[in-house]
Amino acid sequence: MPSDPTSSTDVAAENDYDLFAEGYTAVNETSLLNAYYTRPAIVNLAGDVTGRRILDAGCGSGPVSAALRDKGAVVVGFDRSAKMVELARQRLGDDADLRVADISRPLPYPDGAFDDCVAALVLHYLEDWAAPLAELRRVLKPGGRLIVVVNHPIMLPFLDRKTDYFATTKWTDEYDFNGQKATLTYWHRPLHAMTDAFTAAGFRTAVISEPPVAPEAHELFPDDMAKFPSGAFLSFVFFVLEAA
Repeated sequence: MPSDPTSSTDVAAENDYDLFAEGYTAVNETSLLNAYYTRPAIVNLAGDVTGRRILDAGCGSGPVSAALRDKGAVVVGFDRSAKMVELARQRLGDDADLRVADISRPLPYPDGAFDDCVAALVLHYLEDWAAPLAELRRVLKPGGRLIVVVNHPIMLPFLDRKTDYFATTKWTDEYDFNGQKATLTYWHRPLHAMTDAFTAAGFRTAVISEPPVAPEAHELFPDDMAKFPSGAFLSFVFFVLEAA
């Protein structure tokens, strides 16, 4: 059951991926939620990316960057965790343009530098979306796309029936990533608050997606997928936004 952290100063420590980067990476290389749900859905939403310059915001150890690069994109990435950037460099090569940067602060890229941006499982750690979205809009070319993946707004009310769906609510959850313990702090917000934030930052919402898993997940995770014969479940919600 999610619980509230005791103070806002806990957030940086609890979401310190440097402490469990290796475990998180190892688990999610082949996990249902990451390898057979989030990543293939992002690649599918991105479509033909041949030659497109893409910023992977909050790139982690680089699996999304690698998948998009395999499709022909020129990928640049950053993450707040230096350890995650180190792991991403091991995956993508020493010549990859990977930097340590914080999405809640000004980004080290010029205006209009990218055709597309991806912010996968990043914004839901933040209470304030205004500054991060403004920066992502700034570094996109006019007409560029931002693909956002965040916790589905139904998730916290499903886990804790006392949750006010319409309130912006801070909550935490505990994890074990391959033996490395982690506490992650999230911010729940209703769907309309998400789309309002996108509009205020200068984006047009082109797609809202609740995708199914990759087809092979049914064979690889038969017990889990027996609960979801259609291949769809509510874990994350995916957006494709267009820079106005």
